[in-house]
Amino acid sequence: MLLIYGVIGDVHSNYEALTAVVNELREERVDKILCTGDIIGYAAEPIKCIDLIRELNCIVVAGNHDYAAVGKFPADYFHNDARAAILWTAKYLTAEYVEFLKNLPLVIELNDITLVHASLNHPEFFDYITTGVDAQLNLDILRTQICFYGHSHVPLAIFGENGSLRVDRGGVFDLNNVEKALINVGSVGQPRDWDIRASYAIYDDEKKVAQIKRAKYNIHDAVNKIYMAGLPEINALRLMG
Repeated sequence: MLLIYGVIGDVHSNYEALTAVVNELREERVDKILCTGDIIGYAAEPIKCIDLIRELNCIVVAGNHDYAAVGKFPADYFHNDARAAILWTAKYLTAEYVEFLKNLPLVIELNDITLVHASLNHPEFFDYITTGVDAQLNLDILRTQICFYGHSHVPLAIFGENGSLRVDRGGVFDLNNVEKALINVGSVGQPRDWDIRASYAIYDDEKKVAQIKRAKYNIHDAVNKIYMAGLPEINALRLMG
């Protein structure tokens, strides 16, 4: 079945950003929303973000923050500010939310799409794709045409073409003549590419075109909620660029 997908990830408990993106996805009339993980972490509204993701019946894989908050990944792996938010979040997770996060899979294959948070190479380690070797290893493992991922909070595409790699940061990716592609959809709730708007992707399965899009949201409210929760200041400052 040919569908239009919305692809989101790295929400990081930023409910203002998530609702802004969801409103745009509704205007785009997407058929299904895919999520590359890290619903929680950093910001102040983990429960509301999980509730909305579940309400939308998103197809979701686990992120490292999701697993760390429920003891499936070591919190000691994180820097102090991220770890503080994970430990703060864990206090608010009832058994229902713990079960939901614990049961998120690391990888999902759906038609010609693969979803993973970080890397297909030992996805349980949540390694970054930072080098050509990393990218090629993931493309070699990839069994579908496209892999949507996140983790770095920086949107881009890496194409595997005739044994070589091509990186594209242009934001509109034509996949018609592409053998395999890794597409990082950026971050809804904690962008780190010098654009403070929430990042997400639209993928048209019929046209074979993926596009990175940005949504403005009420950053002031998201920042205030982080301060009010007593979370590390840097988690708020990053939202402002």
